[in-house]
Amino acid sequence: MTKRYTGGVISSSLPTVNAAGASGVFLLSQQADYQSRNSWPPFKVEESLRFRSSASAYLNRTPASASNRTTWTWSGWVKRGNVSDSATLTLFSAGTFNTDDTVFRFDGNVIDFFNRNSSTINGRITTTAVYRDPAAWYHTVIVWDTTQATSSNRIKLYVNGTQVTALQTATYPSQNQTSNINNTVAQYLGVNGSATSQYFDGYMAEVNFVDGLQLTPSSFGATDKDGNWSPIAYTGTYGQNGFYLNFKDATSTTTIGYDYSGNGNNWSASGFNVATANTSYDSMIDVPSDQSDGTANNRGNYATSNPLLNLGGIVTLSNGNLTHTKSGNGDYIVPATMAIPAGVGKWYWEVTATTINASSNFSLGVVTNTITTGAWAASSPSAVFWNGSSGSRQAYNTASTGTTWSVASGDILGLALDATTGNFSLYKNGTLVETWNASVNTALSSLPFAESYASGEVYSYNFGQRPFAYAPPSGFKTLNTYNLPDPAIKQPNKHFDATTYTGTGSNTTITNAGSMEPGLVWIKARSAAAWHIWQDSLRGSGIIQFSNRSDYADQNKKGTQEVQFNSNGFSLIGSSPGVNDINESAATFVAWQWKSASSNTTNTTGSITTQVRANPTAGFSSFTFSGSASNGTIGHGLGAVPAMFIIKRRTNYGTTYDWYTYHKSLGNTKWLRLNTTGATTTFNLWQNTDPTSSVIYLTNDDGTNQSGQDYLGYAWAEIPGYSAFGSYTGNGSTDGPFIYTGFRPRYIMIKRTDAGGAGYDWFIFDTARDTYNVCTLELEANLSNVEDDYSSTTFDLVSNGFKARNLGAGINASGGTYIYMAFAEAPFKYSRSR
Repeated sequence: MTKRYTGGVISSSLPTVNAAGASGVFLLSQQADYQSRNSWPPFKVEESLRFRSSASAYLNRTPASASNRTTWTWSGWVKRGNVSDSATLTLFSAGTFNTDDTVFRFDGNVIDFFNRNSSTINGRITTTAVYRDPAAWYHTVIVWDTTQATSSNRIKLYVNGTQVTALQTATYPSQNQTSNINNTVAQYLGVNGSATSQYFDGYMAEVNFVDGLQLTPSSFGATDKDGNWSPIAYTGTYGQNGFYLNFKDATSTTTIGYDYSGNGNNWSASGFNVATANTSYDSMIDVPSDQSDGTANNRGNYATSNPLLNLGGIVTLSNGNLTHTKSGNGDYIVPATMAIPAGVGKWYWEVTATTINASSNFSLGVVTNTITTGAWAASSPSAVFWNGSSGSRQAYNTASTGTTWSVASGDILGLALDATTGNFSLYKNGTLVETWNASVNTALSSLPFAESYASGEVYSYNFGQRPFAYAPPSGFKTLNTYNLPDPAIKQPNKHFDATTYTGTGSNTTITNAGSMEPGLVWIKARSAAAWHIWQDSLRGSGIIQFSNRSDYADQNKKGTQEVQFNSNGFSLIGSSPGVNDINESAATFVAWQWKSASSNTTNTTGSITTQVRANPTAGFSSFTFSGSASNGTIGHGLGAVPAMFIIKRRTNYGTTYDWYTYHKSLGNTKWLRLNTTGATTTFNLWQNTDPTSSVIYLTNDDGTNQSGQDYLGYAWAEIPGYSAFGSYTGNGSTDGPFIYTGFRPRYIMIKRTDAGGAGYDWFIFDTARDTYNVCTLELEANLSNVEDDYSSTTFDLVSNGFKARNLGAGINASGGTYIYMAFAEAPFKYSRSR
């Protein structure tokens, strides 16, 4: 009898993964998975080192002899703490600052590298992009190779695997110019060349320095099967002064700087604590790769406090955004960078009350991820929390009374949230205070927070990136990306993408990054004034509508301005420059694309029959129907409640029928018009009834449901990690509201709803046109205008949401109300900082 091996374990030896590689026996499926992610043998980052500027922490080493001063490569994974525009944070430096030095740093929020000899800078690059995303990891690579004949090849900077070429300063060194790196002068990590200032605050992992070679990021990272840039083991040579720091040996401050390259180029550590597991402990399992370590902790990107969501501005964050210091009295909070997923899992974290007044008014709990701006108060309808001094408890503005508990300096408070039931348990110094059926909203994700009232009070978080003071309750996990549930959509560009292209004036084919067949293609010329062209596979190629117009029926443009839908993008047939332009030679365009079904379906769920192409996985459908002139319902095919939908009349050319728009934040009694700048209108257009998972409610209005007329609609449901629909209130500041989406956005559209008129447009931003922060290139769904490069800052699109950096009335007026729709570039579970 022949037995076939099917890939099971054939040894009792379990596979292991460490900084050097892998050992043991792996399933064939495991090997295939690692190979698909360009990571075989498998490689996972084990530890990071926290650099606390408050402790003047840094590492240093002085080479015994000089080596190659014209060619070298530095690679490091970095997670920012301080993101102040005024702070300078040094990553790598050498020599005497301001005299003979080489410095790689965040200068405020740009990345800056320079080499200086005899007080003269002889090579420098500074990015145009800003890098102020504290929620995830950056991979940074700086290359110095002055042997190159082409001057621009002598300094190269890469972030997350891509070379940075948009530079506000680009002064390249002369050929064969020497650097202070690899000289017999002090080299530093985390501080400038005099070891006295510009300390880094944040985390570093996987620091490689290769002496004598110009390398690319592919030596240190690779794109995994889901399109995410990930660490891999460097397997090449290091050269004489090369080193590899993985910070995995936390036995002492001596071992934490050990070199694992084989060269023995060890580093001395100053200002770090790896001996006592308290709030100053700096050996972290907050790392840029996810992995199980056999405990409830596990390794991955961990939650910290979010400086982009500093509500009230009187809390100063430090120590890698884990320590809060109050600079004034008041109820103000800074929630976490990572949300507890809605209705999923059991989660535990600790808060240490470092310096607390005897009569402190101390609270802790969670706020919903819908909180965006303004002062938090005890009456917040977004919060669930305890107040210790009074024993009061509050759940979304509903108060109750529980156990009174006090907080003193040194106390450690533990919180355990069962998100599936909404139950909370509070622990003080390892002893259960009470368990509370807090009715935490299991339909909304929640951001942990703690808050003290008095100025000068200090408290610190621990989400599990360092050892807990007390063991979590059985079954409870830590808040990091490994423990987050897998998103339903791992590669968003398989369902939505934004693609830029240049017109050819003749038939041409456009391929999108996700090799996705779109069901809706929305095209806008960027370099010329032209209408917004909407074509969908439901109506067929060449049938066009225009979101900036209300007076057009469907237009048949087959053969002239036709979009044909392909398996990996679309083809442009014909070219007739003008308002319908989609392919004028040398003109620039953007195409926003949503995937739908491959064929039309007749939907009879509602009282009015619809033709539908639905993609329930990604929450998008297009539909057509004929009006009934009476209240009715139409089926949308999503199988989930739409967060937003648009209906446009297709017939009667020359008559004004708007793009009527429902958004969940407006409610069922109000609507907007996509083609206008108007504020919300209160009118019974939706039978004053929210849509359901199967139907949309319509009245007999002639714009949406007139007898004998045909209509077109698009509907979107919210998919966690892929799409988000919500609202925010402006604050009129360049430190504007932060909107948590749970993903790094690819596309956002914003509309002010409480005011209308000029300047209150439907503003669209995307990362196909703005490839780095700050996003300034705007188009408006209701206007035919040329793309506008807004001269002042507008939005940062970051790993877990977006941040307004503009005080204009159309985007961020103080007290203004705004709605948004957003689609992902990467789910936060896999996202890199942007």
